[in-house]
Amino acid sequence: MVRYLGYELSQQKEKRTEEFFLAKENKSGKKITKYHKYSFFNIGTLLFGTVFIYMVISAFMYLTEKHVTAYEVMKGTITGNYRFQALSLRTEEVVNATQSGSVRYYEREGSKTSAGSVVCAINETGSQDPAPIQDFSLSAEDAGRLRNTIANFTINYRDSAFQKVYDLKASVDGMISEIVEDSSADHVNVRNQCTAPDSGFVVYKIDGFENLTEDQLTSALFDQTAYDADNLRSQKNVAAGRPLFKLVTEESWALYFPLDDKLMTELADTEKIRFRFMKDNETFTAPFAIIHNGDEYFGKISLDNSLVRYATDRFLEIELVMNKKAGLKIPSSAIVERSFYKIPEEYVIKNQDTDKEVVLKVETFAEDGSEKVEYVTANVYAHDDDEYMIDAKLLHEGDYVQMEDSVKRIQIQEKDAQVLHGVYNINKGYAVFREITVIDENEEYCVVESNNIYGLAAYDYIVLNASEVTEDQIVY
Repeated sequence: MVRYLGYELSQQKEKRTEEFFLAKENKSGKKITKYHKYSFFNIGTLLFGTVFIYMVISAFMYLTEKHVTAYEVMKGTITGNYRFQALSLRTEEVVNATQSGSVRYYEREGSKTSAGSVVCAINETGSQDPAPIQDFSLSAEDAGRLRNTIANFTINYRDSAFQKVYDLKASVDGMISEIVEDSSADHVNVRNQCTAPDSGFVVYKIDGFENLTEDQLTSALFDQTAYDADNLRSQKNVAAGRPLFKLVTEESWALYFPLDDKLMTELADTEKIRFRFMKDNETFTAPFAIIHNGDEYFGKISLDNSLVRYATDRFLEIELVMNKKAGLKIPSSAIVERSFYKIPEEYVIKNQDTDKEVVLKVETFAEDGSEKVEYVTANVYAHDDDEYMIDAKLLHEGDYVQMEDSVKRIQIQEKDAQVLHGVYNINKGYAVFREITVIDENEEYCVVESNNIYGLAAYDYIVLNASEVTEDQIVY
């Protein structure tokens, strides 16, 4: 009711105002024009609304549609050569304790000792007297050894192999003991000396691989999650007949790593191989051979030097330094397979403006048997041995390709279709198949030839994931 009264008052006020101005106009003789009210719905509002709705729909389509990711083709090589955790086999001799008691080690692990040298001593009472220390100081070399040991453990640490923390503790304890012994009084006169029966490198880890031969190799031995080694320096007491230390007695040794079919084919004729130890980044060239055990193949690198660097390691990470082939580097996800027919050169009509496009005179037959001849434009994806590779989708089983100005013709048969590998080039805004020839590859990337006029060139744009598009699809 109140709203109705307000409306009535408003109408009366407007009427009185109009009467006032009309009276004033009559007195002054001037004409007063009444202001015209425009409607909200006009042509401008309609146009603005249309544009706004179009923008909303376009934004929605852009946000909901599947976007195609482009990749810029660049020249390059395959980075990251083949890497392996290689198994090291050497001539090893385990020395057992002749009596029980507490053990104290004197020789540094990895050091070369001569036959008859004192490696450790056993106290048959079971107590271990502290070594006397006179003017002890940590040298720069010893500090570096400790830092390197801890750093290598940190870099290679895995949660799945937490037990190696105890190996680190034993290694550090042993190294500190060695440093203390080196700084203590001469140990030549200690009782119950344990001497080295032969000359060799001293090692304090036992893993059960000491007598392993190459004809016993299996892929399961390279599973480091199952690998376990006992650090002998962690034992405070030793029983008679138990391992005390180990000697590597020969300078000749070998590294082994598993081979898959691809790498075995690539290395089939290799007699010498260049590789790098990732531990210290040292590179070597050594004789190479392939070992065949049952259905498995292993690479063997034979060495006769540098054992002093790696005598304490059973597994060593190595990288094969292969001859890198240069070309155009593309991701493996961009590669797609396409079916093609080979058409002899004399059966195509060449395009004078481009070598990437030809015309075919195709004779087809309808279901009622009627014959039709038409000219079909086809992209050329490869040209080899006077033959053109034409997309199989343009031709059908039973079609004939006629020679221009001749009665000669060839029939299309599906059994003659061949497969090419290629990528989708999107330089022109739509997907165009381009044939490639792979010259090197790994799990993520391929290197392809760059001197093919029907293929790719540096700085071309291709689809990163070929499964996202189809031939001739417009790419935004």
